[in-house]
Amino acid sequence: MSAALSYSDPAYPGPGSAPRLALNRITLSNFRCYQTLRLDPGAGLVVLTGANGAGKTNLLEALSLLSPGRGLRGARLAEISRHPDNNSQTSAPEWAVAAEFATPHGALSIGVGWAEADGERRAVRINGAAASGQTALSEHISMVWLTPAMDRLFVEAPAGRRRFLDRLVFAFDPAHAGRLQAYDKARRERARLLREGRADESWLGALERNMAERAVAIAAARLDLIERLKRAIAEESGSFPRPEIAVRGVIEDWIEQRPALEVEENYRAALERARPEDGDSGSCEGVHRSDLMAKLGVNGPDAEQASTGEQKAILISLILAHGRLLARLKGRVPVLLLDEITAHLDSARRQALFEAIEDLGAQAWLTGTDEALFTPIRQSAQFYSVANGRILKQETHG
Repeated sequence: MSAALSYSDPAYPGPGSAPRLALNRITLSNFRCYQTLRLDPGAGLVVLTGANGAGKTNLLEALSLLSPGRGLRGARLAEISRHPDNNSQTSAPEWAVAAEFATPHGALSIGVGWAEADGERRAVRINGAAASGQTALSEHISMVWLTPAMDRLFVEAPAGRRRFLDRLVFAFDPAHAGRLQAYDKARRERARLLREGRADESWLGALERNMAERAVAIAAARLDLIERLKRAIAEESGSFPRPEIAVRGVIEDWIEQRPALEVEENYRAALERARPEDGDSGSCEGVHRSDLMAKLGVNGPDAEQASTGEQKAILISLILAHGRLLARLKGRVPVLLLDEITAHLDSARRQALFEAIEDLGAQAWLTGTDEALFTPIRQSAQFYSVANGRILKQETHG
């Protein structure tokens, strides 16, 4: 199979040798619990500690919106605005996030925000100039994240695992998001026509050709990234597991056995034959049913049968491998957003995590409720206390 993503795959240059991306300043306005906030962290590790609901995740969400996509919560833009008075009948204020980055190519300023009149369109400014859309962010910013909601990724529905995998692909191939949207739009339109019994052969045929073309490109990009992640996982030097991973689905399975053009025609023909049953069921086969599979090593159990701590370790291994790929293939180490990252990790794996982040050379934002769990990096990280939507920098003691 030919590579779906347009980059070379050289040997990993080694710890800390790729330029890092570092957020030097972050400013929030009317963002969730923050009316205003400014932090100037600079490069390195940033640890945010505080009780649940204090505002730690809100800050990470703001950072995640500086990269392409819908952020680590996937929230609607109108849900993000701060509501100072729950009984207020006025419309939600416009929120904004502004940041200053140090990049391999010099200083970079990015601003994102929401204006109610624009619905779900996020306004983006890069170095003071309006950008055509959020996809432009992918040219400058790389971020990867883990959240507590992802701790159950391997025991819940496949949809979450597909979104996780597609977000990893999107970091390298921004066009992947457009292909997914085009595929889903055609699939929904086809389902509507079949449900309504509107036998417009030419329109159905056009939709099915569209679906087949997009599906093959989507599946090929997923498979390509999986292969690259496998090689990056094999480079793990710490105590995190080296999981076995695969993506399984009708189209992905076909692509591994047949030329892409043949798969495209076979899928189009299969959709045409399946019109009667798809009209009855309201669904069809396709890349929207694919799944990310993982095992705890070659001879280990499937991820869904592993302990909670082992599942968390698998996810961390995937994120670290993805970070190494970004460093290698985009020439910049990504920013890591790791929410409640120490939960379910024993002391050995917490230490391995801190060492892996240092080895990668990434700026990482870590949150937790128990400051003591971050003691091993007390001297190398900046610590902030978060309470009631306020953030206070702690002094470092020798």
